[in-house]
Parts: sequence; structure tokens; C-alpha cells
Amino acid sequence: MAQPRRVARRCVARPNRPSTRLRFNTAITLRDSTRLRRRPREPRLEDLSEIARQGHLKFPAFEHDDSPFTPMTKLLAESKLALVTTAGLHVRGVAPFNNSDQSYRVIPAITPVRDIVQSHPSIGFDRTAFMRDINISFPVNRLNELAAQGVIGSLSTDFYSFMGALRNPPQDC
Repeated sequence: MAQPRRVARRCVARPNRPSTRLRFNTAITLRDSTRLRRRPREPRLEDLSEIARQGHLKFPAFEHDDSPFTPMTKLLAESKLALVTTAGLHVRGVAPFNNSDQSYRVIPAITPVRDIVQSHPSIGFDRTAFMRDINISFPVNRLNELAAQGVIGSLSTDFYSFMGALRNPPQDC
């Protein structure tokens, strides 16, 4: 019997270690990959317990209707852009994000993509796409291409990362 063809690898966190320490441990066959495409990996409301489901449905969303809108005054081709993400990314070797972390991490624009890691602890999304292509949540390569084409003026020297999906953040910050 022929060995199943390896298509992708599933990434799982090692128990009792920070979520930045990920390893590939399970090969997925072609048959499995078809099944995975049909069934999303993210938790669905119907999969949650009633208490968890109600907690998500009743979680208050912040509204900021008083935030002023400021239109751009110059062309995009003349503008400098900064990249800001809520994906919990940081440079390898810098302190990872933790569950209630409201701080930010600076990612210098010259950082090689291989040195940018994700430590967002949320179970609400699948990290597989990010691990295959950083541009999913941090489109630095696409922005560099746009800058080279003259579509945007330039990129800032530093980018910024926060951790999104915070529950019950303190209101005094």
C-alpha cells in the first residue's frame, strides 16, 4: 500500500510552554485536507456550551462615534505608511504577549520575515495561514511591492503590533 501524499502540516502548541513555541507534528493526507477545507477550524457558536455562547453574544462592543474623521490631504503615492496589526506579532527574542497584555511591540521595517513570530494566545482563530504566509496578518511584503511600484510613497521605519481580542480590558488606560 502506497504511503499517503503529504500536503500540509498541522501546527499545535506544546503543552505547558508559551504559545510562541509551536511545532509541526501531524502530516495531513490529501483525503484529510479535503475534509479540513469543508469544516472550519475556528470555534462556531453552535459548538460552544450555552454559557460560553451567551457570553460571546452578550459581550459589549465598544462604540466610538465621537472619533473625528480626518481625510487625507495628499496623494497615497506621496504618503508614508505605517503597518499596525492586532495579530500579537513580535520580533523573535522580544517578550511575547500574554492573555491580558495591552502593550505593543515595535517591529523594525528591516526585520526579516523569518524573525517575526506570533504569540497571540486566542483560541478563536487558526494560525496555519499565518505560518504559511505572514502577509495574511502582516502584509509587509505586499506593502514593499506597492512602495517599489510607486503606488504608496514609502513605509515607516517601524511597524507596530498589539494583541487584539482582549476580553474585559481595563477602562483606565
